[in-house]
Amino acid sequence: MRKKELFKQVIDYFEMHMPIAETELEYQDPYELIVAVILSAQCTDKRVNMITPAFFNKFPTAEILALHEPEEVFTCIKSCSYPNNKAKHLVGMARTLVHEFSGKVPDNLGDLQKLPGVGRKTANVILSVAFQKPAMAVDTHVFRVAARIGLTTGSKTPLNTELQLIKHIPHELIHKAHHWLILHGRYVCLARKPRCSSCGLTHLCRHYRLVVSRQQS
Repeated sequence: MRKKELFKQVIDYFEMHMPIAETELEYQDPYELIVAVILSAQCTDKRVNMITPAFFNKFPTAEILALHEPEEVFTCIKSCSYPNNKAKHLVGMARTLVHEFSGKVPDNLGDLQKLPGVGRKTANVILSVAFQKPAMAVDTHVFRVAARIGLTTGSKTPLNTELQLIKHIPHELIHKAHHWLILHGRYVCLARKPRCSSCGLTHLCRHYRLVVSRQQS
């Protein structure tokens, strides 16, 4: 099957079976989203959503967060992974927002990556989720699912995966496709034991064709 047709069939499947695909992080504005995304690194969205209500009650804006020290932030986020580094990143992010961007979260990749704790993946999440821009954030789920299905070929880096995906996904669907792949990887195409028996993409999936079906025969 040609790559163009594969992408079309995968997109058609998700459009039908996952018409609403959104982040599972809870937020109200771009500032809250960027805090949640920084906290979510190597931490579950469920855990982040348990932390952020108290965090935003104490630090409701970037301006207020910028006035505090990482040690104070640490006490609010210590139940997440790597709280020391994340506390430093959050304070640094807030201070950079205030000093360089008047407290407003920028809506472009270059400026977002100037913020402490914000790499390309995090910046793409902000662009995609907060601003509905055609940005493809590649986390471990997206990287794994895209390769298994066959949407990407020979990709060894998140950037290469990102470039292969956005080449074939219509721009108006890229922000949604980001969530399709994440949610599929989170609940169906698991890392260690993919739930192929409950997956509707096995007839298209390269991994299923080359690995799973052979093991069953």
